[in-house]
Amino acid sequence: MPKRIDRRDFLKTAGAAGLGLATAGILPTTASAQERKPSGGQSMLDYAAPRMEKVRFGVIGVGARGSGHVSQLLLLEGVEIPAIADNHVPTANNILGTFKTRNAPAPTLYTNGDTDYKRMLARDDIDAVLIATPWSWHARMAVDAMNAGKHVFLEVPAAITTEECWQLVDTSEKTRRHCMMMENVCYGREELMVLNMCRLGVFGELLHGEAAYIHDLRGQMHEIEHGTGSWRTLEYTKRNGNLYPTHGLGPVCQYMNINRGDRLDYLSSVSSPSRVRAIYARQKFPEGHARRNLKFVCGDINTTIVKTVRGKSIMIQWDEQLPRPYNRLNLIQGTRGVWGGFPDRVVIEGETKSTDSWTQRDDLAPIYEKYDHPLWKRMGEEAKRNGGHGGMDFIMLWRLVYCLRNGLPLDQDVYDAAAWSVITPLSEWSVANRSQSIDVPDFTRGKWRNAKPLEIVT
Repeated sequence: MPKRIDRRDFLKTAGAAGLGLATAGILPTTASAQERKPSGGQSMLDYAAPRMEKVRFGVIGVGARGSGHVSQLLLLEGVEIPAIADNHVPTANNILGTFKTRNAPAPTLYTNGDTDYKRMLARDDIDAVLIATPWSWHARMAVDAMNAGKHVFLEVPAAITTEECWQLVDTSEKTRRHCMMMENVCYGREELMVLNMCRLGVFGELLHGEAAYIHDLRGQMHEIEHGTGSWRTLEYTKRNGNLYPTHGLGPVCQYMNINRGDRLDYLSSVSSPSRVRAIYARQKFPEGHARRNLKFVCGDINTTIVKTVRGKSIMIQWDEQLPRPYNRLNLIQGTRGVWGGFPDRVVIEGETKSTDSWTQRDDLAPIYEKYDHPLWKRMGEEAKRNGGHGGMDFIMLWRLVYCLRNGLPLDQDVYDAAAWSVITPLSEWSVANRSQSIDVPDFTRGKWRNAKPLEIVT
C-alpha cells in the first residue's frame, strides 16, 4: 500500500483533490467526518430495547425489496403493519393485495410526495420503521425515524457518505433506538455455518478474508421512469469506488469480530476504467436515447484492501456490470484452514483429506452435518419454504422480530451499519487520490475493545 495518510495530510490532499467532489458530498472532507468526540449519548453495543408483545412496523418503500419484506413480515407472529409510505402511488396500491392475501388489516397509505413519510412517523402506533428506498434517502429517513422514537431497519447500504454514517451513530446513541442495516447475507446457510466454524476455532487464528459483490446488473438500465435502475444507473455517473460493499463484507466482519474485539483500521482502493455500461448503452438503446448520453465514471471493477487494528487483512471487490457469474467470494483464511464460497469448498488441517486440494461438492455433506448453525437447523426448512434469497431474508426478519419481542440485542447494530457502509465514500476518496490509504473511523469510540463477540444463538 502507499503510505498511510494522517488526518492533517488528508485534509490538505482532500482539498486539492477537487472542489467538485467535495461539494458533491461524497468525500470525507472535514475532521469531524474522520474523528468524533463523544456524542453525549450511550453506547448501543449490546443494547436491548424493552420487550414488545407486538412489533408494529411502518414501512417506507414497497417496491422490489420492500414488497418482499412486507409479505414475509405478515407471516410472523406478533407483527402488525398499520402504515406504509411510498411516493409512487401504483406501487403503494399494489401492496394492498398482499395484505388481502395474508388476511391482514389494510394499512393506511402515505403517498403525497417524497416527504409524506414524515406524517407516518408522527403516528403513535408504530414501534419500528423499515426503509427500502433509493440509497440517497436511507440515512435521512433513518435519522427522522429515530428522532420520532422509532427503531429503524434499513436496506443496504445504510449511508453513502462518512458524515451520514456518523449521523446514524450519533442519533441512535442519543435516542436509544436501534438502527440495524438489514444485511441479509449474514443469515444465509453458508454464512451462518462459517460463522459457527469460526467461533469453534475450526480455522485456527483468522488472518485474511475476501468479500465481493459481483453481479451483472446492466439489465436494470432499461428501468427508466420507475424501478431500481431508474435511480441506480445514475449512481455510476457520479462516483468511482466500491458502491455496494456490504453483502460480501458483512459476514466476513462477523467472522473476524469487527467492532467486537477488532475493528477496521485503514483501507486503500483502486478502480479499473469505466467501459462496459457505455458499450451496453450503445448496443441496447437507440440513437438519441438518454441512456446513450450518460457519462459513466465508475470503474467497472473496484478492489479495496482493508487492514484491521489487530492485523487482519480483507479484500473487497465490487462489479455490477461486467459479464461474469454472480459471486460474493466469502473466503476466510486461518492458520488451520480456509473456507471459500462460489462454489463452496473447504480445507481444514487434520480434518479434510488434503491441505493442497479442496473438499467440495458431495464431500461437503459431513461438514454441513457437523457445523450447520443452530439457527439454520431450527429455522432452515421454514425459511426455504417462505423464500427470499434461499431463505436468508426470512430468517433475518424472523430473528429481528424475535429479538424485539424478547428484549434481546440485535445481531447487527448501528456501528456495523456505519463501518460496513463507510467503505463506499472512503474507497471513492482513495481511488481519487492514487490509492492512498485512509483511516476508517472508529464509530464505537473505543468501545470495540471490550465488546463481546456475536453469540451463536440457538
